Amino acid sequence: MPSPTARVATSTDWPEVAALRTRVFVEEQGVPAEIEQDAADATAVHVLSRDDAGRVVATGRLLLDGTTARIGRMAADAEVRGRGHGAAVLAELHRQAVARGASEVELHAQLPARRFYEREGYSAVGDVYEEAGIAHVTMVRRL
Repeated sequence: MPSPTARVATSTDWPEVAALRTRVFVEEQGVPAEIEQDAADATAVHVLSRDDAGRVVATGRLLLDGTTARIGRMAADAEVRGRGHGAAVLAELHRQAVARGASEVELHAQLPARRFYEREGYSAVGDVYEEAGIAHVTMVRRL
């Protein structure tokens, strides 16, 4: 079976990306629906990965602030976690950040995902804090 791949989402992909984020963040993790989507979605670079059946099963977004890029809204369908879809999305987000001139990337990792990001070259900075009712830690990586 080939390794999962990821690509930049188009506007026609948005309904599927939004549906995945709602399943993961709102339904599974209890994030309030009114804060899951925000104004940054309109200008963010969204990346997705599809499974063999063509369903969007992983996503993340990239926001740029000078030479620093921020990754957020990383979500993978529970059925595919640990199968490389999240890593494929993260790698594409890194490529998109570099292409836009970023030299560093930052994200707010949920604590259970910390090891995943460490394997991808991230280091935690600062203390654990709560965001949307979930424990997070800020992590950074040079690109």
